[in-house]
Amino acid sequence: MTSEAFLQGIEQFNQREFYACHDTLEAIWIEAAESDKRFYQGILQVAVACYHLTNHNWRGAVILLGEGVRRLRDYQPDHETINVTQLLEESQALLKYLQQSDPHRVAEVAQTLQESSDNSPHHFPRIVKLVES
Repeated sequence: MTSEAFLQGIEQFNQREFYACHDTLEAIWIEAAESDKRFYQGILQVAVACYHLTNHNWRGAVILLGEGVRRLRDYQPDHETINVTQLLEESQALLKYLQQSDPHRVAEVAQTLQESSDNSPHHFPRIVKLVES
């Protein structure tokens, strides 16, 4: 059973409210069972990476995306009712895009991402909730 707080964190993440998502998920991470801590920490790191990017912090975004991806790998293909594989693929694609971009043009990259849709070649990752049967 997925907690209301986790559902709220997913919604905040998908609405690109990355700072609010961090606050919501951090409370869950602190109380999580040891086996789930890396999962929540990975999502938190992806959210904070996106937050850094919106504040034109290229280095912080790249470092935290890499850390988040590393932590989430062990939870594929899904965990806690979310499609971890998709979150990982989208996070890795964003990381690759950032690594190939000029750090001095981070404001332009951030603006492009802010204006992008989920169908754009470069976009912020989304958390896809699995359909519960």
